[in-house]
Amino acid sequence: MDTWPRVRAAGRAEQEGADLEVGSFIAEQSAQLLHLLNDQDQWLALAAGTVAAALIVVSSLVKTIIPLRWLAVGGNIGFIVYGLAHPAPMVAVLHAALLPINLWRVLEMWRLTRRVMRAEAAGSELRVWLQPYMKRRRLRAGAVLFRHGDRADRVYALAEGRLVVVETGRVIEAGEMFGEIGFFAPGGCRSATVRSLQPSTLLSLDEASFRQLFFQNPGFGFEVVRLIAGRLSADVQQLSGEVRTLEARLAAGSGDGSTAETLAAMADAEGAARSRSSSGLDTGV
Repeated sequence: MDTWPRVRAAGRAEQEGADLEVGSFIAEQSAQLLHLLNDQDQWLALAAGTVAAALIVVSSLVKTIIPLRWLAVGGNIGFIVYGLAHPAPMVAVLHAALLPINLWRVLEMWRLTRRVMRAEAAGSELRVWLQPYMKRRRLRAGAVLFRHGDRADRVYALAEGRLVVVETGRVIEAGEMFGEIGFFAPGGCRSATVRSLQPSTLLSLDEASFRQLFFQNPGFGFEVVRLIAGRLSADVQQLSGEVRTLEARLAAGSGDGSTAETLAAMADAEGAARSRSSSGLDTGV
């Protein structure tokens, strides 16, 4: 009969002890907080840590690399101040190591952006970018460089001589680049045959090096896009001129009974246009 009162008394004593521990913990933490609030260094650490944490959170939402790096730099500085003022040595050392890395990346991106702007303004030729990476090759007169359907594994610049795109009759002169279209074609194959008209010297770059330059150097990528866009523009202008000529011939032929001949010429022109379209934008085979 006396067991239950003793159990209840023990339970009350245990609860009172727990309440006392909680009260002591709260009092201790409150005293530490009051001490921190009276310390200017701790106020500085709290402010720096808060700002740094906010910058890190914002940087996770940024999609462009340069603002992201600048936010990371701000976060590093904030956590360095926090680590020195709190003090928290490991936090300070970690962000002191990350700060120069982020600053270096910002400098790299700034330099790269400047190079791209200069290249775009100067309109520098693509072969100037590629020449240090290219290998020289000789081709005898009449030799075939590659055939329609071959795998596109190299891009070329003609240093000396003359070549011809067999399907279209387009002559490639010294100084021209060609062969880059095949790298971007869905099948990765040549869309035309190229043959030498006379002894020629070529510079060539393999596909792996070309793709590495394209993906790692935006300035080079801009030059590739400019080259392809130029081929497209020239091809469209040539086709437009042929269409206007045929329309004029058709209009003239309707009055002298030569409509059938004009329609035959239009069919021939359409076939030539399809051949040229499938031949990699003239020289960009």
